[in-house]
Amino acid sequence: MHIGTLSYGLAAVAFGALTLLLLVSWRGRLQGALLTCAAAASTLWAIVLAYQIAAGRLPLILADLLEIFRDACWLAFLVTLLAVASSQHQAFRRTLRVVTLVFGAFCILLMSLILVSAPDPFRTFIVPDYFTGILGRLVLSLTGIVVIHQLYLNVLPAQRWGIKFLCLGAGGMLVYDFYLYSDAMLFKRIDAVIWDARGIVNMLVVPLIAISAARNTDWSLEISVSRRIVFHSTTLVGAGIYLLGMAAAGYYIRFFGGQWGTVFQVTFLFGALILLLVVLFSGTARAWLKVFLSKHFFSYRYDYREEWLRFTRTLSEGEPGVQLRERSINAIAELVESPAGALWLKRDTGNFERAAHWNLPDANGILETEGPFARFLEQRQWVINLDEWDTHSERYEDMALPPFLRAISRAWLVVPLILHERSVGFIVLTRSRGQVTLDWEVSDLLKTAGRQAASYLAQLEAANDLFIARQFESFNRMSAFIVHDLKNLVSQLSLLLSNAEKHKHNPEFQQDMLETVANSVDKMKRLLTQLKTGNPVPEAPVALSLDTVIKQAIAAQAGLSVTPEFKISGQVPQVIACKERLIRVVGHLIRNAIEATPAAGRVGVHLAVEGKFAIIEIIDTGTGMSEQFIRDKLFRPFESTKQTGMGVGTYECQQYVAEVGGRIQVDSKESMGTTFRVWLPRSDYELENNVALETKGMA
Repeated sequence: MHIGTLSYGLAAVAFGALTLLLLVSWRGRLQGALLTCAAAASTLWAIVLAYQIAAGRLPLILADLLEIFRDACWLAFLVTLLAVASSQHQAFRRTLRVVTLVFGAFCILLMSLILVSAPDPFRTFIVPDYFTGILGRLVLSLTGIVVIHQLYLNVLPAQRWGIKFLCLGAGGMLVYDFYLYSDAMLFKRIDAVIWDARGIVNMLVVPLIAISAARNTDWSLEISVSRRIVFHSTTLVGAGIYLLGMAAAGYYIRFFGGQWGTVFQVTFLFGALILLLVVLFSGTARAWLKVFLSKHFFSYRYDYREEWLRFTRTLSEGEPGVQLRERSINAIAELVESPAGALWLKRDTGNFERAAHWNLPDANGILETEGPFARFLEQRQWVINLDEWDTHSERYEDMALPPFLRAISRAWLVVPLILHERSVGFIVLTRSRGQVTLDWEVSDLLKTAGRQAASYLAQLEAANDLFIARQFESFNRMSAFIVHDLKNLVSQLSLLLSNAEKHKHNPEFQQDMLETVANSVDKMKRLLTQLKTGNPVPEAPVALSLDTVIKQAIAAQAGLSVTPEFKISGQVPQVIACKERLIRVVGHLIRNAIEATPAAGRVGVHLAVEGKFAIIEIIDTGTGMSEQFIRDKLFRPFESTKQTGMGVGTYECQQYVAEVGGRIQVDSKESMGTTFRVWLPRSDYELENNVALETKGMA
């Protein structure tokens, strides 16, 4: 048995079984009837080819006619699916009806030519057989591929489960036919091996079509007509038709070119391919095609979902705040296929100044906020067509355009950026590559996009202002701490000066005065260094004995109205901290207690140990504080109960104690006094525990 007979025989059996299955399960739907007709036509076609190859005497004209009829049935079925699914897309349905009529007329013409010429596909074809034998079949295959491509990519994702095997099966048949006849066009004959294998290929796709038929008993599909898919499909069809035309022209050049025919053919095809690539990569051509499809295939010009996703993606991509102004121009310009633009924003001067440009470096100028053009933009919020301004200036209240706008080459549209009904700027766009007409739909989309871009730009400006404010806040905070330390130094030196007259002949006072002045000078040097560099002078933490720290803090307050009483309960603990900062913390709390206590009152400092913490208690019998003040204001910067206080000392104390792992506890009652407890983690706790464990073990 010839391999071709077996191949097409298996295809006939498979399609015959599919036909019976469809007849049994048919529910009276048009789609089911067309699918049954397509399967039956495929069965007859395979039977005729199998018998013709086996007998070798049946005329091929019948096989050619059945092949065209089979392709027409499959395409009618697929087109019907599209037509039913797109019932709400009237423009698409009208286009689909026109395409169906053209395709039907093409099939009738092709069958008529076959009846007249009756070509034999197994012999080398000549010019009169070219259209009917090869080119016509290529057109049928390519059309089917495009229809399947659009059907699958436009169907809702949830419903692709029902048609994916149909698209694979029918698409596989048509792709194989396209390969077969492309090979025949290239080598001027049909390859017998590819021809014989065609039957087996058709048999293999039958189970895929059967699965889809079982999943779709009514063949009712919802189709989402995507502009992007229509654009790509149209480009694919146009490129295919162009290549087929160039191939046919190349053949005629070679056929009639004589000795130079081959050279002319290769040169012609290379030039045609280069021209196709130039057109495909041309921004102007792509823009024109998008506008053409939007005008003639859809009720609305834009696919708003796709446009808004692209617009938002363009604004939000990249690093935060980096080139956002340029991206805003780009995002709005792409809505109307504009190749360039520039952005003006309101500045601190009160005028609109150019803030960025995109492919438009020559755009410059300043617009006064109170000028007529700026007021018109803010009040009317129109997208201004500069071409219309020149021809119908009465629509724009006969105002003169700012000179810098007229100086911008190819300037076309002015898009206002409105936020909270106030103008924050505007974008100037150059003329569209796709000859877009500014109608109500384009104007509304640009105004909405302008508002969205304005919110992004305002957020960027607010972030920049916040950054500057934080820099000032950081500087002011550092200055507040420095001023606070200077105030303490001034108080200490003033006290020293007031006691100098009384004790200047006392050697102990003189020694104490020298130490105090030296200490003050050292602190001032550190403050100057901090003010110069903007950072505190680093001080390494060391192990400190708390009794020494407390004694130095008390000594620094000598000469005040109340002398603190210092008491230690138990052992003297150690902590890891920066000596000067810890002395400043304890000294500040002691000074506050003394200043809040009358001369007849008492201030006590108590050092104790509780577990792994050392506790410094500072107790006074002063004026006290309210519970609300302790809760809401005590540890907040710039809050103080003292008339001359700055309110940063207690805040600094809490920050540093928390930094070393401790905490501050406050108990106070108004007119009865206050107790500050500073809890600090002990550095000698682990050592003490280890010694205790060793002693216990030895015992």
